Formats: sequence, C-alpha cells, structure tokens
Amino acid sequence: MTSLVMPTMASSLLLQLGSTCGKSPSFAPPQSILVDKLRRLVIKVKSSETRECTTAMFNANSRRDFLGLALGVSGLFIGSLDANGAGLPPEEKPKLCDDTCEKELENVPTVTTGSGLQYKDIKVGQGPSPPIGFQVAANYVAMVPSGQIFDSSLEKGQPYIFRVGSGQVIQGLDEGILSMKVGGKRRLYIPGSLAFPKGLTSAPGRPRVAPSSPVIFDVSLEYIPGLEVDEE
Repeated sequence: MTSLVMPTMASSLLLQLGSTCGKSPSFAPPQSILVDKLRRLVIKVKSSETRECTTAMFNANSRRDFLGLALGVSGLFIGSLDANGAGLPPEEKPKLCDDTCEKELENVPTVTTGSGLQYKDIKVGQGPSPPIGFQVAANYVAMVPSGQIFDSSLEKGQPYIFRVGSGQVIQGLDEGILSMKVGGKRRLYIPGSLAFPKGLTSAPGRPRVAPSSPVIFDVSLEYIPGLEVDEE
C-alpha cells in the first residue's frame, strides 16, 4: 500500500542531514511510563532540540555576518587606497621655461608684430634663421592663457618637424619661428585670429581650446636639417 507521507526534502537543504530541528522525535515509549512523565520527557526533548536548532542558526548567521563584515572592511580599505591615489599631487609636466625663467621673463620686453603676434625671447639663438619652405625641428609647449598645457612635444620625446611658412602649423607659430635663430627659445603670445579658428577638443586631463581663442607657445628651434647640409 502506498504511503501518504511525503518526504521533506526542502528542510534537509537548510539543516544538516539527520537533524530533527523543528520536528518532534519519533519513539514508542513503554506502556509502563506514566503519562505525566511522558509529557515532561517530550517537553525536555523539545527544549533541547530548540536550543540546538537556535545554536545552529546562530552559528550560521554569525558566519554570514562575519563574512559580510570582512568584505565590507576590505572594500573600505581598497576604497581608501583609491582615495589616496586620487589625492596625489599632479605629475609635473616638462617645460621649456621653469620658475627661474618665468621670473626673468617679467623683465624681458615684449615685441609686437604687425599681425598682432607678441613674443619674448627666453634665449636668443646663434645659428641661422629658417628660410620659408625649409624643414625645421622644434620643441614646443602649448598652453591656454591660464598656463595649462594642452599639447607638448617634450612629452612625446622628440622635436616636431614641419615646413615653416607653408601653412602646416597655425599662423602665429609659423610667423614666430621664421624670425628665430637655431638654438633660440621664445615665448609666443598668439592672438585668436592667428591660432585655432575651429578650436581644439580637449584630450583627457587637458584644457579645451575654444575657437579663435588666444594661446601661448614656448618654442625652441633645435635645427634646420636642409640648411645645415647645404652649408657643409
């Protein structure tokens, strides 16, 4: 005959196998035991089972709480490391004009050309000036008026080579280099009309250059390859 009692599989997943937590014990007491003794025995067994069940649940909950606490503390620790990393001072970018140079420039007269370009010579070179159309190798540090750098050949590790006076760079840079000599350094104050008519989109960590806004270039004329070969 088929049994009508269904197995309790779900409860076995929550508790250890063989546990009777939450269930009354099954046993057949001898008939000689009095009813009141049987009642006290059942109450005692239920109390013991309840304590065991409570202890098991407490231990399980304690393990979960401890694991959660440990994960939380590790998260806070990692977060604090990230915060410390974010709080580090910004990396110093290489420049053509250091703090001493900046102080000296205060006493250097400003030259203004007919186009509106202004410049100050940080150092006057001793070599030749580049003829229009010749290639030149120059280092530069490009800044917005506040002094924030938006581009620099020094960070790329090599001079920028282009044909001067042929429109390969902005007008202010072309004009400023044409009157320089090899070995010289100059600060160019380029008005918006000689800079970037369409502006420049900002790279990560770089300032944006608005359309037709003034910019500042520190430039050093390193050498003129074709001219040096011809002179030899």
